[in-house]
Amino acid sequence: MAKKKLLLLGAAAIFCAASAVKPVSAETVLRATMHADVRTLDPHWTTQTIAAIHGMLVYDTLFGVDDDGVPHPQMVGDYSVSDDGLKYTFTLRDGLKWHDGSKVTTADVIASLKRWGRRDQAGRAMFAHLESIDAVDEKTFTMTFKAPYGLVLETLGKTDSMVPIIMREQDAQKGSDDQVTDAIGSGPFMMKKDEWVPGSRTVYVKNPDYVPREGTPSRFAGAKIPKVDRIELVWIDDPQTRMQALIAGEIDLLEQPSVDFLPILESDPNIKVVRTGAIDSHWGTIRINHLHPPFDKPEMRQALFHLVNQEDFLRAVIGNPEYYRTCYSFITCGTPYADETGKEIMSDYNPKKAYELMKAAGYKDEPIYVLAATDHHTITPAAQVLVAAMREAGINVNAVSIDWGSVVSRRASRAKPEEGGWHIFVTTSSGTTATNPVLNTWLGANCDNANVGWPCDEELEKLRGAFAFARTHEERKELARKIQERAMYVVPYISFGQWTQPMAYRADRIKGIVPVTGTTVFWNIERID
Repeated sequence: MAKKKLLLLGAAAIFCAASAVKPVSAETVLRATMHADVRTLDPHWTTQTIAAIHGMLVYDTLFGVDDDGVPHPQMVGDYSVSDDGLKYTFTLRDGLKWHDGSKVTTADVIASLKRWGRRDQAGRAMFAHLESIDAVDEKTFTMTFKAPYGLVLETLGKTDSMVPIIMREQDAQKGSDDQVTDAIGSGPFMMKKDEWVPGSRTVYVKNPDYVPREGTPSRFAGAKIPKVDRIELVWIDDPQTRMQALIAGEIDLLEQPSVDFLPILESDPNIKVVRTGAIDSHWGTIRINHLHPPFDKPEMRQALFHLVNQEDFLRAVIGNPEYYRTCYSFITCGTPYADETGKEIMSDYNPKKAYELMKAAGYKDEPIYVLAATDHHTITPAAQVLVAAMREAGINVNAVSIDWGSVVSRRASRAKPEEGGWHIFVTTSSGTTATNPVLNTWLGANCDNANVGWPCDEELEKLRGAFAFARTHEERKELARKIQERAMYVVPYISFGQWTQPMAYRADRIKGIVPVTGTTVFWNIERID
């Protein structure tokens, strides 16, 4: 009992420190603790899910996908496609305003799409086939393609990482490698940047000028209605303290409770634990740097398959087999284009064999720099499992122990590993980001334009491009199989399985949760206490 009281006091202390703001009795306030702290305000700049969550609060998108993954207009009012499939015409809906009161125009849209298209893999794939993007007037613009591209609306409605949010033209004109530091969007909530304390609290307030679409909220489609006046994302880094804060009523929503604590939360009549979608919410990724020896050779990267026992990773990350499954597909298992060709190789866990294959490919026992996050509830244990397997194999490992925010910064470096770069890091992504080979950001292999790690393979890129132009489901299935085979050779990354991360919230205080796999959304939530 004494231990529980101490934990509650600790949670209260953290909460009070994070909530030291002027009380406003008339406001309805939602307090939540997320899986990570908000450290960057630029959803175009990073694949971090927390940046996408921030982006979907502050900004809006041209299209949004529903629970079935079907894209629907969001900022767009009307659109049409020419008979030959080459020209798309979009007209913005009425009532779109920036948080500073100015109108949203097609100049903002075009600048935003161009900036996003330079960084995001799905955006780059689409822009590679784009002839031009042109403003007709302040509300209408066109996209003209060189050939009928089959994933235009799906790409514009992409979610979870590097979301194609629309920002002001002056912000979008910032270089794609430079971070946007303002947070002036046109979305349902406005960031209170003057109250932002990284490592403690991020605050958003209702946008009084936001005009939602009509319709039932369904994932990122339908009406995005802000129903609370204020949202406070309170950062608590300790999983047990987070749980106690929810039980004590100091927060209303806990985005990713530790699975170990689910029985405790489920036993509390005031707390509801829910799954966040039909698709597994997460898949684990071991990302490899293709630029520097020894992993500039495909044989070296292929050897790493034998270091990964997915069950070891999943037990460390999740523990409860009800919530995880092994998956040897580069496309999310349980979705139409998943293919586990090569499973017999990827499931052959044999650390000594991995080392022998590396030696045969020319490994000279040089140190391998692994970025090992110290403060992430899933990535930290996964990195520990990987480092242990590498050491068991006899590989010379230099585990660089730094916080997750520092991993995100360092992984963008192309420097030699020993000079501030890296060889390997562990991350996770939402299952919805890999439902097809074009939208899968981590599968891209277009060299300098690829995601961090910079895989470079012309054949894989041709196959991904062909997928975008395929006319039938059968064609796409066959291309997905070929992409799986080629990715086995290229090894852009190695998966360590999939899992579903439940959400917990105070059912006695809030209602209206919109279930979204991967990227938590806050519209439609209202207080009932």
